[in-house]
Formats: sequence, structure tokens, C-alpha cells
Amino acid sequence: MPKKKREKDLIPQPNSRFLRVKCLNCGNQQIIFGCSATDVECLVCGKVLLQSTGGKARILTKILEVLS
Repeated sequence: MPKKKREKDLIPQPNSRFLRVKCLNCGNQQIIFGCSATDVECLVCGKVLLQSTGGKARILTKILEVLS
């Protein structure tokens, strides 16, 4: 039994997630990637929702849900 647990621990889990966020300006909900390499803007009003930092991005809006 411990062998299965050990094998399960050896499989790495991703550190990045998709996020459902809500624009603070217009209320639009959008799904974004948490480690995006470029800045992400709202599709409706154009406000920057996420700034790229080279690793995990800086989220500038409200996170509604973390999607797996």
C-alpha cells in the first residue's frame, strides 16, 4: 500500500492555474491564466487585469474562482 502513495507523491502537481476573475471597472467575468507571459486586459473595457512579472503574474482584480 505505501508503494502507491510513494508513486503518487512522485508525480509533480502544476503550480499554475486558470482563474475566473471579475473586472472591477465593468463587472465582466473572464478566465485568465495565472502565469501569463503578457499583460491581460478586460475584453469589454480594456482595463489591465493581470500584469506579467516573468513568473507568477500580478493579479489586479478580484478572483472569483480557481479552476483546476
